[in-house]
Amino acid sequence: MLRLALTIALLAVLPVTRAASPHCDGPENWAAGMAQATLKNAGLLNPAEIDFSRTRVTRIASEKIGRDLYRQVHRILYTKTSGGTIEVIAVNNASHTECSESGVEVFVVGQHFPAAP
Repeated sequence: MLRLALTIALLAVLPVTRAASPHCDGPENWAAGMAQATLKNAGLLNPAEIDFSRTRVTRIASEKIGRDLYRQVHRILYTKTSGGTIEVIAVNNASHTECSESGVEVFVVGQHFPAAP
């Protein structure tokens, strides 16, 4: 009886977790990888000069645009071994099964003015 109750509880929770936006915001995921390739092809990023262990990807927005289809916006910060950074905004479509539902638009951030404390 306890097993049946746990199974029902788990099944009730699964649709709720499925409705959440896909998790495509790691440095190893589609947006960051395609942004890196785009910057490399444009001559703006030399992989030998990047410390990929310090790459940071932050999801800024995710909007549902279809059945299990989301438009996601990520801020990606690549850190050079010299200490400098390259900051980009990447926009693409993703689903729960694929982070690569579309190509990736890449915008290089020329200057960033953080909020004053």
